[in-house]
Amino acid sequence: MKKILLLFVLVSLFSCDIGGDDDLPNIDFQLMPIDSVEVPSEFTFGQVHQITVNYTQPNGCHEFNRFLVDPIGNTRIVAVVDTVYLDANCTEAIEEVSVSFNFNVLSLETYTFQFYQGKDENGEDQYLIIDVPVVE
Repeated sequence: MKKILLLFVLVSLFSCDIGGDDDLPNIDFQLMPIDSVEVPSEFTFGQVHQITVNYTQPNGCHEFNRFLVDPIGNTRIVAVVDTVYLDANCTEAIEEVSVSFNFNVLSLETYTFQFYQGKDENGEDQYLIIDVPVVE
């Protein structure tokens, strides 16, 4: 039993690559300003509704990563996060992108969405604010 355990430990040690992150891509994450959104005019309580967000990727080094959604009561602050490949040979093509998420309506009160639109000339965050009432 000790020989098998020793063999397992040796194989494990020599099969691991601890040489570094040379093969990993050089990436960054960037909040992307939202251009426009498609939100229902009202939500139905207990149902799931799709919300579509439109934004611009400035070049081919950008790829949609995820949504950041910060819930505060019935307010949702929504931002788009792109993965940016820093060492890649990317196209210069600007691309309009549409991505969606599903929103589960769990409250009868109006929801307020604040969609991140970037910063103004003073460095202040700007938001597109949309109120969506809920019906039963």
